[in-house]
Amino acid sequence: MADTKERILDTAERLFAAQGYAGTSLRTIISEAGVNLAAVHYHFHSKEALLEAIVLRRAEPANRERLELLERFEREAGGRPLALEKVIEAFAAPAFRVARDPARGGPLFRQMIGRLYAEGDIMPRILASHFRPLLERFGVALQRALPELPPEELYWRIHFAFGAVTQALRGARDWEVADSPLRESGAELTLNRLIAFISGGLRAPVGIHTAIEQPADAGTRRN
Repeated sequence: MADTKERILDTAERLFAAQGYAGTSLRTIISEAGVNLAAVHYHFHSKEALLEAIVLRRAEPANRERLELLERFEREAGGRPLALEKVIEAFAAPAFRVARDPARGGPLFRQMIGRLYAEGDIMPRILASHFRPLLERFGVALQRALPELPPEELYWRIHFAFGAVTQALRGARDWEVADSPLRESGAELTLNRLIAFISGGLRAPVGIHTAIEQPADAGTRRN
């Protein structure tokens, strides 16, 4: 029974990574896995529940590592707010370890996640359903690290930062063109670049974006 469940998970993950969620039918999954539709419904009830099970199978170990790393850094800080870079490292480093580890299905999983984010709102729904406590925990740590940021501004920046983490996990393949100097680098170097980029964005002065909005406002006032 367990072998059947794992076979369905492995097959669906491979197909979702290659063809996307919308482009993969349950019929294709059961054919490739060598099972019947009843087995899929028994273990997962629906195609979306199957996808959630795939995401959780890979993400939950990384999430435990994230919380353990965050708690370790907080103990080392002795009650003081963590340095911003430490909060980002605690969130991003475990994901990089999973993504680069073939034994944990990382390369295939990161390919699938990249496709899911390109398909629309299914990943945000999964995140909202299963990852809210983790995201709230890191949100508190970021608020302590950046007390000067209003909550709305902070959470917009977290939203952008999450996209940067996802793109970094996908790697540099999208940019491998003849005139681009961007090539794949080691996980540690990529992680360090990502931490520097996100910390710079999170520390940007509040109101820096108002310069973009001012011309329209000024034109309205003149009229």
